[in-house]
Amino acid sequence: MTQTFLSRYGSLGDQGLQAVVLIVGLLALGWMNPAIAQERLLRTLTVTGQGIERIPTTTTQVQLGVEVQGETAAEVQQEVARRSAAVVELLRSRNVQQLQTTNIQLNPVYSYDDNVQRLRGYSATNTVSFRVPNGQAGTLLDDAVQAGATRIDYISFTAGESAIATAQKEALREATQDAQQQADVVLSTLNLSRKDIVNIQINGATPPPPMPLFDQRGGGNLNVANSVTPIIGGDQEVQASVTLQISY
Repeated sequence: MTQTFLSRYGSLGDQGLQAVVLIVGLLALGWMNPAIAQERLLRTLTVTGQGIERIPTTTTQVQLGVEVQGETAAEVQQEVARRSAAVVELLRSRNVQQLQTTNIQLNPVYSYDDNVQRLRGYSATNTVSFRVPNGQAGTLLDDAVQAGATRIDYISFTAGESAIATAQKEALREATQDAQQQADVVLSTLNLSRKDIVNIQINGATPPPPMPLFDQRGGGNLNVANSVTPIIGGDQEVQASVTLQISY
């Protein structure tokens, strides 16, 4: 190819010949770029860093309700309605958040004697869920039982939205720093130096679901016989993961 260029541009003189040689050299370098790029791709280290932030919970999510059994469907449904109305009135007076009905059931109750099914009566259930600050949860649960609630099905704890958002950012920062530190340890051990970050993957910074609290006896209901039921929210974890691809 060089001879073709020389024969075609030989009349340009020494400066022209130098320009032609320079062009040929640049073209040859360009043809080598894919191989160089492949070599650079092979000389990369992939590391994944983890970040964990713990923040105090401030809100208690509660699901409670009324369950009644009786001889007739109308009887139990009327009694459930009466007690549920009293419970809901109490909850509204305490300005709970996100109050809503979560379940209504009316079911026949059977007995089995000598393999014979007999109708014994009916069971009705009405449950609601709501949110309340942790400091108010214990007293409110006790008052709800006094108002007519007969079951506490579920309690969980969560932090505020702004606190979770701040924790997510901090967890991402920690995960990124962790990945860089891992890379530095490995590369320095091998007498290599970290260069450019060629790829970044954010695997997520999502808080786990609210922490549930169930009755340890397996019944799903808390014992609210004491004058004030203690409710302790604890901390909530926010986790993040970041993967870096680093050249060396």
